[in-house]
Amino acid sequence: MTANAAKLSAEDLERLLSSEFPRLFHPETGLAIVKVWDRGAAVRQGFHPRTLRPGGTISGASMMLLTDVTMYVAVLAAVGWVPGAVTTNLNINFLSKPPPRALEAECRLIKLGRRLAVGEIGIRSAGATDLVAHATSTYAIPAKA
Repeated sequence: MTANAAKLSAEDLERLLSSEFPRLFHPETGLAIVKVWDRGAAVRQGFHPRTLRPGGTISGASMMLLTDVTMYVAVLAAVGWVPGAVTTNLNINFLSKPPPRALEAECRLIKLGRRLAVGEIGIRSAGATDLVAHATSTYAIPAKA
């Protein structure tokens, strides 16, 4: 089975997402699309003290945001610009407390149909090999006009 190229590049996605979601996709948020490929994406969330919870670890809400963004990027890279794609399910397991530094997420789409995409997302602290969180997510893909 040969891999297909992503339908949208990381640069195209950053430009489109910045226009569609200006409050979320801008340099101050620290979100950056590292790379995309057919059925996958890697996204980095730069560290900011506002992501910390008591105890000095990154909050679960911050990791859930990174999970959802990474899945969304992977879906759009695979199917093209369909900004109306939405999360229908997100299940996350927090495996260890990440230290106060950047996080890196990688998504692999394990099913890509016409209406649904299912992905698996792993999150690591920058420079680490062990996962700090593991998630699965399902996205509904609307029909193109």
